[in-house]
Formats: sequence, structure tokens, C-alpha cells
Amino acid sequence: MNFDFKEIATASMVLFAVIDILGSIPIVISLRQKVGHIQSGKASIVAACLMVAFLFVGESILNLIGIDVNSFAVAGAFVIFFLALEMVLGVTLFKDDEPESASVVPIAFPMIAGAGTLTSILALRAEYYVENIIVAILVNIVFVFAVLKSSKKIERVLSQNGLSVIRKVFGVILLAISVKLFATNINALL
Repeated sequence: MNFDFKEIATASMVLFAVIDILGSIPIVISLRQKVGHIQSGKASIVAACLMVAFLFVGESILNLIGIDVNSFAVAGAFVIFFLALEMVLGVTLFKDDEPESASVVPIAFPMIAGAGTLTSILALRAEYYVENIIVAILVNIVFVFAVLKSSKKIERVLSQNGLSVIRKVFGVILLAISVKLFATNINALL
């Protein structure tokens, strides 16, 4: 086993910024108001399973279609870059349809384990040991579950301004991570 606290912490921060569950609190509250109860536990477990499964079979799927991990990581750096720009600038570049029900589908996928998260997982796989990424996924899922369970309380404590500041701070961190990810993997392609 190659457990490394630094790798776990870095991967956790990357996934935390990409998942952006704190920034999604307004969406979670809106969904809860529209459709009633959200199954926090079920959504968290399904999201964790999707992320871990993609960690193991994502590379095989890429190989099947003839794409290497470094190319996917560079493409992922672009996706993460644009997600970070959304967070920092407060604009919406990616449009999603509003879900009809707040079940596993809109919460677990695509909100928690969406394209940015899955891209980040494969990009992290290019740099870090698998066991460290799994621990980072589990750390984030525990946090996601806690936030989903207590989203109304968090909204009252942080207010809209507090949530906006947190979103922008993690946007800048994510921007820096995307630049590092690009720089690290582009060399392997050239």
C-alpha cells in the first residue's frame, strides 16, 4: 500500500473543489423545495460507487476508444479550468436541464459525480496512487453526505454572501490545479 497523506490531502482538495457541494447548497435547497425529501445517503453511496468504478474502468474505456490517460488529463484540465471560471466569475458556461425529481439521478449524477468529477478522477489517476484517490473520494463522500443532510442549517449559518466567498476561493484553487494538471500532462504528449 502506498498511502501518502500529502496525496490524499491534494486529491481531496481537488475533488472537493470540483464537486463544489457547498456551492451547490442553493441547488440542493431548490430541489428539496420542488420535490420534497432528498435521499442523502442513497445519493452519496451511488456517487461514491460511480467515482470508484470510473477510477478503475475509466482508463480501460479510454483505451478501448484509443485515448491515453495523459490526453484525457489535458482535456480534463480544460474542463476543470472552465468549471473554475464559472466559480470565480459567477457565470454559467455549462447548461443542465432541471430535473423532475430529486432522486439519485440529479444529485448523485451529475451534481456530485458529474463530468468534471469523473475527469478529475482520471486526471488524478495519472499522478497519484489509486488507494490515495479512493481515500480522497471517501473523505469527500462523507462531507457531501453531511452537507446534504444539513443543507438548510448551513444556508442559515453562511448566508448567500458566505457561500459566494467560499465558491470563489475554491474556484481560484481549482484554476491553479487545472493549470498544474495541464502543465504536468502536456509534456508527456509532446
